Amino acid sequence: MKTILILGAGLSASSLIRYLLARAEEYNWFLKVVDKDIDLVKRKISGHPRAEALSFNVLDPNERRPVLGNSDLVISMLPARFHVDVAKDCIDFKVNLITPSYISNEMRDLHIEALNAGIVIMNEIGVDPGIDHMSAMKIIHEIQEKGGSVESFKSFCGGLIAPESDNNPWHYKFTWNPRNVILAGQGGAASFIHNGEYKYIPYNRLFDRLDQVSIPNFGEFEGYPNRNSLSYRSLYGLDSIPTLYRGTLRRPNFCEGFNVFCELGMTDDTYKMKNSEILSPRGFLNSFLPYHNEKSVEDKFKMFLRKDRLHLYSQFEFLGIFDKDESFGIPDASPAQLLEKLLTSKLFLKEDDKDMLVMYHEFEYMLNSTRYKLISSMISIGEDQRYTAMSNTVGLPVAIAAKMILNGTVTEKGVTLPINKKVYEPILAELEMFNIRFEESEEVLNN
Repeated sequence: MKTILILGAGLSASSLIRYLLARAEEYNWFLKVVDKDIDLVKRKISGHPRAEALSFNVLDPNERRPVLGNSDLVISMLPARFHVDVAKDCIDFKVNLITPSYISNEMRDLHIEALNAGIVIMNEIGVDPGIDHMSAMKIIHEIQEKGGSVESFKSFCGGLIAPESDNNPWHYKFTWNPRNVILAGQGGAASFIHNGEYKYIPYNRLFDRLDQVSIPNFGEFEGYPNRNSLSYRSLYGLDSIPTLYRGTLRRPNFCEGFNVFCELGMTDDTYKMKNSEILSPRGFLNSFLPYHNEKSVEDKFKMFLRKDRLHLYSQFEFLGIFDKDESFGIPDASPAQLLEKLLTSKLFLKEDDKDMLVMYHEFEYMLNSTRYKLISSMISIGEDQRYTAMSNTVGLPVAIAAKMILNGTVTEKGVTLPINKKVYEPILAELEMFNIRFEESEEVLNN
């Protein structure tokens, strides 16, 4: 019997746990699932005879290492900053590791040690990063194998709300860590390359420099640029590509509205606000508006919006930003923390809501002196609040990779990610069985 240790049983782990338990008898697996909330784990394993619910401090090596050392595979669903410590333990005990997170420089530095230990540390095997890599590399390799040259690659991904559950003026509900949404794009200019020219977009312009994306049967979307697209040139073997851009998708009006928060300063997480615990949403907003002894908060906010953005006013009314009856109740809070509470109180998944994961790739390539445009898109609709589209698209690639590692299908060692055809082809093929599939269309741009 092979033991799989899962660290973290949060939102994205639901589909992962379900997949592994459904196959535990067939492949002779036993799952140990650890979370600080043991009741959460018990609900997710539902008394399965091949699973055990555990609760201990996974950040304490004295508690973590004894359990980890008796495992055949570790899957870390912890926040990314904790993966490296887990990876070092896996190297010590020669245990394979999977994480869905980006490879940090600290993780990359462990490559030789992982090779010497004879283990694989598979990273970036969720949805973004993960399915984006695999689906992109499949098309890039297909173009190259028929003699083509990729000249432009644009890629977008977004965790959104399904059309049937889209019932608010922001056309958005949180399906992932709200804090990451609030702080998106901070910490440096977004960078990409367009027609051979390097482009940089600072944070204060991030949400008003948008691309328009249309997907048949699902309508219109807007994309804002991710932080650093340039590093993907070498990752995808496209070092000389003239255009490469990666972005995040939202529905129209979301970015324009969120940009108002950025301009006001409400997304700042670098300082604490005085008396934040007694601030109401109205007081919070007024803190960022100029003083006026006659004008109301509503009037001052309309002046801030300007005439060209007054159509957004109803979006802010919906959030209850002018309410004065209840305070946030969070002492020593940053503006970003108060904004997070304001947004999550209104933009949350309700019991019958379903989420939606959207991925969109746009390629232009040359083949035999002809330029082609190829579009590949994937829409995944969640099942319910537990098995969301986000949980499915993050957890299922992790689970399939786990099966492949335990079965010996994955033979590469060291710190890696799923851009090898032997890895991504079977994962993408199996994902189609769960209705996670890409639709492609192609047209000739010139003759």
